[in-house]
Amino acid sequence: MKTLLLALGLATALTGPVLAQEKLKIGATVYGLNAEFMQIWTAALQKHPAVQNGEVEVTVFDGRYDALVQQEQFNTMITQQYDAIIFVPMDIEAGAAPVQAAVDAGIPVVGSNARVNSDLLTSYVGSNDVEAGELEAKAVLDKMGCKGNVVIIEGPIGQSGQIQRLEGNEKALAACPDVKVLQQQTANWSRAEAQTLMENWLTSNPGQIQGVIGQNDEMALGAIEAIKAAGLDVNDFAIAGIDGVTDAINAVKAGEMASILQDANAQAQGALDVAIKAVKADYEPQSAIWNQYPSMKWEDGKAKTYLVPWTPVTTENADELLKSRQ
Repeated sequence: MKTLLLALGLATALTGPVLAQEKLKIGATVYGLNAEFMQIWTAALQKHPAVQNGEVEVTVFDGRYDALVQQEQFNTMITQQYDAIIFVPMDIEAGAAPVQAAVDAGIPVVGSNARVNSDLLTSYVGSNDVEAGELEAKAVLDKMGCKGNVVIIEGPIGQSGQIQRLEGNEKALAACPDVKVLQQQTANWSRAEAQTLMENWLTSNPGQIQGVIGQNDEMALGAIEAIKAAGLDVNDFAIAGIDGVTDAINAVKAGEMASILQDANAQAQGALDVAIKAVKADYEPQSAIWNQYPSMKWEDGKAKTYLVPWTPVTTENADELLKSRQ
């Protein structure tokens, strides 16, 4: 009996560390977790089959909308020898240095949702923000009949979403030379900041604003709250945002705005599949998103860019999208 127990003890001692080593440790640093979109992205990461079945342990770090905080989080993950890092950067330029440090330490980095100006990423899994910027601006301009005045509420200056969505906004505006941009300023993806901004603009430009281009839904929703607080009719304005967050989908149903769904689930789970593949050569993707978007080919996890398609939110698909959040 003692021999058997000794043998079992040895077996446990020998296999325990081996099994522990097999569980991959992957970290994700995201620019901030205050708003719904990145909360959906984070939840999707934790629901990935490889996390649910125990193959991978994922730790998500809140970057608190600060590039320096994200750099410190990279240092932590490098020191603790994470197997791979998923990066949703706050700043397109400042994010390059921590990527370099991780790659120098032999840790692969996969970008997701927001871009960083580095060619050292293993891959990028996101969506085409220039396309989204053009689509949302076109929705506003079409409702305005390509005439009148608009305001643009921008994301954080220097983040790729702000840069690329503005490029798309301007592309659509170029097709409507009779439309004037009255005001243009950042509200840092924040509903509250956008509401304050819009309140000020309504006061300083009374009766002159016909359209609102919000570079995300939170800011478009903030503009709607400001319009209502001023006692104005939301239906007199053309308003659009990007992301397809829950309140925006409901606002589309109410006819108050236009929105385009950015699939946080596909971006997060796709990034994790690619990150695991960068560590385990024989890994096959486990997320259902590759079947959901057949145009986004797996390519053995080695493509430099994976673009998740946009889905315009409509009154027809709004309830289905809301149901998927439950």
